[in-house]
Amino acid sequence: MRVGQLDPMGALTLGRVPALTPSERDVATWVSRAPTAQDYNAPQSADAFGQQARHATIRPMTSRRGGRPSQVRPRPPSTGRPAPAKARPRPSAAGRVASHRRVERTRRLALPFRLLFAIAIVALGAGVLFIANGGVGRAAAFLGSTLAGFVDTLAATPAPSAPPLVVASAPILQSPEEPYTNQPTVDLAGRVPENLVGRQGYVIRIYVAIGDQAPGQVGELPLGDQVTFVVAGVALSEGTNTFTATIAGPAGESGPSPGVAYVLDTSKPAIKISSPKDGGVINAKSVEVKGKTQARSSLELVNASTGASVTGAADVSGAFSLIIPIGAGVNQLTMTATDPAGNAKSATVSVRKGSGALTANLSTSVNSIKASRLPETVQVFVVVTDPDGQPLANAQATFTVAAPRVPAIVSYSISTDSAGRAVFTTTIPKGATRGQCHVTVTVHTSDFGIATDQTVITITR
Repeated sequence: MRVGQLDPMGALTLGRVPALTPSERDVATWVSRAPTAQDYNAPQSADAFGQQARHATIRPMTSRRGGRPSQVRPRPPSTGRPAPAKARPRPSAAGRVASHRRVERTRRLALPFRLLFAIAIVALGAGVLFIANGGVGRAAAFLGSTLAGFVDTLAATPAPSAPPLVVASAPILQSPEEPYTNQPTVDLAGRVPENLVGRQGYVIRIYVAIGDQAPGQVGELPLGDQVTFVVAGVALSEGTNTFTATIAGPAGESGPSPGVAYVLDTSKPAIKISSPKDGGVINAKSVEVKGKTQARSSLELVNASTGASVTGAADVSGAFSLIIPIGAGVNQLTMTATDPAGNAKSATVSVRKGSGALTANLSTSVNSIKASRLPETVQVFVVVTDPDGQPLANAQATFTVAAPRVPAIVSYSISTDSAGRAVFTTTIPKGATRGQCHVTVTVHTSDFGIATDQTVITITR
C-alpha cells in the first residue's frame, strides 16, 4: 500500500502503504465508515419505519490558504460518552522509582508485645514471692479495713460546718435625742445584723471624727449573742464628735455605719433681758420679759416677791418672751437659761407695780402755823406721774388754799417740769382763825386725763 501524499498543486497522490497493526486497522475502518461533510449535506432518506432521518445541515467549509483544498477531516459524531483518557507511556524500569517497599515478614513478636510479656513475668514472680511470705492475709486485712472505713464514711451523718460569713452590712448606731451635752463621756448604743448574732471571730469597732478631722478607732468589743449592743464610757472632745461603727471578721471589715454626732459644750449660755428696764414701774397685773440667749435653750422665770414662776424656750435664733404676774411694790424677776448641753446661767431685773393711772402727789412746806403769827408764806408742791409711774412733764396744775374765815386762794395754771414737779407759793392772810386750811391741786393732761390730790395745814393759836 502507498501513503497519500500532496503534490505541488495540492493533489493527493498514493504511495506504498506499510502494513498496519490490528489496532491501526480498527481505527482505519472506523475512519472509513465515518460520515463526511457530503453525507451531512446530502438529501435525507427515510429510515426503516418510513421516518425522515433528521440530520443537521452543515454549511460547506471554505478552503484556506489561498485556494488550497481543506485537509481537515470531519469529526465523528459524539456518542455522549467521555473520550477515554490517554495513558501516558511509563518510563523504562531502569528510570522508575519504586512506589513501595516489600514488607518483610518475620515470626518474632512485635516490640510492645514483648515488653508486656516481660512485665507479666516479673509481676507473676512478685506475686509468688508475696504469697510465700504471708502477704495474702495482710492484704485481705488491709482491704477489709479500707472497705469498712469507706462504708462508715458513707453512713456517717456529716456535721454542718458554716463557711465564713461575708459581712454584708454595717451595724446601726442609735442617734441621741439631744446631741449637745456637757458630760465628758457618753454611752453608744446600736444594733448588728441578725444573721451575725452569736458568730465567733467577729468584733465591733467604734470610730470617731473630731470636727473635720479623719476618723480614728476609739474602741472595740466582741460580737455578742444579742442584736443590740452598748459601748459605755466613750470619751468626748470639745466640739462635734461624729461616731461610726464597723464589723470585722474572717471575711474582712464592713463599711462604716451612718454617723451619729455628739457635741461637747461646757460653756454657759449668755443671757440678756431687753425689757423691762431694771427698776421700772409697771402699771399692770403682769409683765412681759423679753431678751435673747443661746438657741433652743430652756427658760424659767421666777418672781421672788410673789413666788410665781413660768417656763418656756428660746427659738432657733435665741429670742425669748415670757409673761409673769407681779404684785404691789417691788418685784424681783430672775430668768434662768439652760442650753441644750445642760449649762445654765441667770439674769435678774426688778420692777415696781404702778397704779395704772395718772397720779398727782401734793405736799406743803409747813404742816401747821400759829394764828398769832399770820400772815405767813407757805409753798405747795405737786409731783405728777403717768400710768407707768414715769414723771410727766408739761402737765397743767392748779392749786387752791382755803383757810378758815378768809377767802380761798386759787393759783393760775402751772406747768410741770421734766421731773413732773410744779410749785405754788402763797400767803395765808391775817384774820384766819384756828382750824384746818385745805390745800387742793388739780392736774390736767391731754393724754391721760385729770388727776387731783389734797392736804391740810393746821392753824393753831
